[in-house]
Amino acid sequence: MTVVSKHNAEHYLWGDNCDGWHLASSERLSVIQERVPPGCQEARHLHTQSEQFFFVLSGCATLEVNGEVFELSAQQGKHVAANTPHQLKNLADQDLHFLVISTPPSHGDRQLLEE
Repeated sequence: MTVVSKHNAEHYLWGDNCDGWHLASSERLSVIQERVPPGCQEARHLHTQSEQFFFVLSGCATLEVNGEVFELSAQQGKHVAANTPHQLKNLADQDLHFLVISTPPSHGDRQLLEE
């Protein structure tokens, strides 16, 4: 069994020049490290089955959850229940690095919403 990091994990690109690394992926759990450059964001959406936990490693995340806005700094996190509209943004002037933990994995369970 290998120790995992973003240096040896499966990498993918998403959105406007954002990065993701699959740190753990199983039938019941997904752990992804992501990087979001300044001014970038994900689309507002929800997951019908998956609950998620966002944990900021560095930078500052603006996380809107069901109409309420949370500012998350390094070493802070926020749980998002299934069927809850949410959107993550990087409104700061430095890269945002965070973990998103999903159970079950959220791939294929995303419904886009109007902003």
